[in-house]
Amino acid sequence: MKRKNDYNKCGIYYTLNLISGKYKMSILYLLSINEIIRYNELKRMLVGISFKSLTKALKELEQDDLIIRTEYPQIPPKVEYSLSNKGKSLIPILNMMCKWGSDNREI
Repeated sequence: MKRKNDYNKCGIYYTLNLISGKYKMSILYLLSINEIIRYNELKRMLVGISFKSLTKALKELEQDDLIIRTEYPQIPPKVEYSLSNKGKSLIPILNMMCKWGSDNREI
């Protein structure tokens, strides 16, 4: 039996650390639908997000190996984001969360 102080060693703790944040799950979901998205496209899709918040979320997702940032050496700079294999493995979980939310929210 796990003790209370072993929570930080639990898989759910790790998973929640990766996807916690106001926009991270939305970014992952949008990338699962669109496969490749540029920064400004993401900014338009995530209504209300600031440039600072989007940049921070993308950097954290990249550091956690959930997304891939591809920068093209051209002027003006072109940067695209896509899901990594690790990020793709989260999509079934996000889909189940989406279904649960649809089934259980009050309309």
